[in-house]
Amino acid sequence: MPELPEVETVCRVIRHSLQGQRIAHVEVVPDAIVFGAFTPRSIQKALLGRTVQAVGRRGKFFWLTLSGEGPTVFGHLGMSGWIREVGLEGTRLHGHGKAPFEDAPGRPRFLKLGIATRRGRGIVLTDPRRLGRVWLGPDAEHDLRVKRLGPDAFDELPSAKALLALFARRKIPIKAVLLDQGALAGIGNWIADEVLYQSRIAPKRAAASLTAAEVAALRRAIVSVLARAVRVGADHKQFPKSWLFEHRWGGRRGAPQIGGQRIVREEVGGRTTAWVPTRQK
Repeated sequence: MPELPEVETVCRVIRHSLQGQRIAHVEVVPDAIVFGAFTPRSIQKALLGRTVQAVGRRGKFFWLTLSGEGPTVFGHLGMSGWIREVGLEGTRLHGHGKAPFEDAPGRPRFLKLGIATRRGRGIVLTDPRRLGRVWLGPDAEHDLRVKRLGPDAFDELPSAKALLALFARRKIPIKAVLLDQGALAGIGNWIADEVLYQSRIAPKRAAASLTAAEVAALRRAIVSVLARAVRVGADHKQFPKSWLFEHRWGGRRGAPQIGGQRIVREEVGGRTTAWVPTRQK
């Protein structure tokens, strides 16, 4: 579920807690799925004693640039990964429900990685479904996963003219193009549904069929939705009630209507899609 606003939010949490600070303690819970071939020892060695100089992000990928010689630490939250500051609950995502973040003794539930500074501040990465990933690499310019990404939808959103040219080459549904991280990085399922709803574009429309006016409206919706979601720290409780967001969840159990108009749920671009045929053309 975490998409660009959620990842930007955790990057800001990491910056607030760790940037400019030397790492004094690292806990890595062994997990060959989350960490792949990287052992707990290799992750600890990459972090311990180094100062966090910067926290970078492109799309849904993020990384820690560290002082001295050694690798960059990269991460991706997957479907259920989350990062919060130690001692604070922070933003609770729609998918978190009401389950406690910590067990009775106060240990973070589903802990994968914990990082703390000498001043006692720190962050924890948790992931109940183990779909997140943490890995080591040289730097963002040379990491193969980051290099495959298109421009960031928040920091580097192409102009309407450039988007029109991009879409003109794609005859697949516009929803599928928006989900293509190699075309535009950071837009996931809920954001794609939201911006198409707000720009009144049907998700099954061929991207190449969009007019210049429709592309401009879509771009404005992307800017507006991302700006609002980032500004409130990805806290869905602060999203406008007029958004499709709160109505789209739960598959067939979601809300049947929004503003008196029927919501249709079907697969588009390989993902469950919520849209309003009477509004989106």
